[in-house]
Amino acid sequence: MARNIEPSCKQCRREGMKLYLKGDKCYTEKCPFDERAYPPGQHGKESAFRRRKLSDYAMQLREKQKARRIYGVLERQFRRYYQEAQRRPGLTGENLLTLLESRLDNIVYRLGLADSRAQARQLVQHGHFTVNGRKTNIPSFLVRPNDVVGVRPESRRAKYFKERKDLLGKRAVPAWLSFDEETMDGRVLVLPTRQEIDVPVQEQLIVEFYSR
Repeated sequence: MARNIEPSCKQCRREGMKLYLKGDKCYTEKCPFDERAYPPGQHGKESAFRRRKLSDYAMQLREKQKARRIYGVLERQFRRYYQEAQRRPGLTGENLLTLLESRLDNIVYRLGLADSRAQARQLVQHGHFTVNGRKTNIPSFLVRPNDVVGVRPESRRAKYFKERKDLLGKRAVPAWLSFDEETMDGRVLVLPTRQEIDVPVQEQLIVEFYSR
């Protein structure tokens, strides 16, 4: 399965902001972005001091790349999400973010069962989760309202989930989800609205990028 293998901190530096791709480490003093908050590359430090106005295309591209990196999606799949968002009623940009939030790996992350979306993706691929009682190991699986996402009974005995149970509640679960810490089961109450999606993305710029 294709995935982005570019170093996480390098991706944050390219976008000029923390994307929190490494989970808790991004909140500590050990985060490399705090020491090197300039673009990667040979001339990255020099370019940070130059004041250069970005073109409309450059701003649209950067916003699209930022969204891709936050959710860990490659270009071809991201474009498919955009095309699906276009077909759905409503605003394309908001539909796009709702689709990305509906991914199984993102749900696992939002429930607090992983420190980052990358870690959630790996846990899903290893078969630790079920959707409505059925084992599902596809990170891009799109959940729907009333779907129940849970940790497999066999996996609950694993050391990771035993330790994870003590950390539950550390990160607030969004209002559009519910979570039972005892059974480690989460339910999708409704699909999130734009106001409930806390990613720092201007989705209209992404729509403009693909509408060129």
